[in-house]
Amino acid sequence: MSKTAVIGAGSWGTTLAVLLAGKKQGVSLWVYEQDLAEEIKRTRINTVYLPEAVIPENIIISHRIEDVLREAKYILNVVPTQHTRAVFKNILPFISDDAVIISASKGIEKGTLLTVSGILKELSGREVAVLSGPSFAKEVIKKLPTAVTLATDNSTDALLLQEIFNTDYFRVYTHDDVLGVELGGALKNVIAIASGISDVLNLGFNARAALITRGLAEITRLGVAMGAKERTFMGLSGLGDLVLTCTGPLSRNYTVGFKLGQGNKLKDILLSMSMVAEGVTTADAAYQLSKKYKVDMPIVEQIYKVINEGKGPADAVKELMTRSLKSEF
Repeated sequence: MSKTAVIGAGSWGTTLAVLLAGKKQGVSLWVYEQDLAEEIKRTRINTVYLPEAVIPENIIISHRIEDVLREAKYILNVVPTQHTRAVFKNILPFISDDAVIISASKGIEKGTLLTVSGILKELSGREVAVLSGPSFAKEVIKKLPTAVTLATDNSTDALLLQEIFNTDYFRVYTHDDVLGVELGGALKNVIAIASGISDVLNLGFNARAALITRGLAEITRLGVAMGAKERTFMGLSGLGDLVLTCTGPLSRNYTVGFKLGQGNKLKDILLSMSMVAEGVTTADAAYQLSKKYKVDMPIVEQIYKVINEGKGPADAVKELMTRSLKSEF
């Protein structure tokens, strides 16, 4: 039986560990916080990130990375994007040469502008698979029907990993566009912040539909400019994840936008959240990428200014609606 080491015990990491354990696979879960690791081992409940779920006894819980990685064939990264580099620099010596690395984190690293697989590939020198798509942890843990994408350049790994993650409630499709799948999962979080702002300002369903549609156009333009396939953004990791994150109150990024629209300070919003809203840092990276690749991304630009320059959400909406007129395509 091959073992999977799940690195990161947030809501999504914990959910994926439970999913894999339910298939009677060997699973270990690395918990960053030592106190929380001990509590989970004792109570089998992740009270901080996923209190509604009981964690099966066949999942090895540890704060010690060497214990988690021992004999692991598959390494599943679920660490927030901005911490992935630091974590994996420390754990790489414990990863076996033949281990397969999969990333389930959605974001773009500030400064380097790398996707998570880009970070892991740079550090490890090996190809990295990506698991992404519309998947709220709180629904997957209840075994509600979910469909996601597993992207990798290795066709053999694709079929193997598809079998490992697929269940009768968690359907996994394979894909060969790693960059496109990652960009869709990362950039939709920025548009979700805009959607939260739109809803709290009572701009209506028309505005939300326009945001999702034009947001998808921005994501696609940037993705294609960076070398991704256009069709990827019409799939689960693009349009699917975008629709979910822009319309579901379970979305952390939508929540950030909603609270920004209420007039709350970003610092206070982030302090009130136990989990990371990746869209906040991705907005900065996305804005920098739009400049680097000379791609027009007006929604991303306005969210960048709301987050980083203190621009009023209502002013951002007005600027979007009064731009010079142009063709849709």
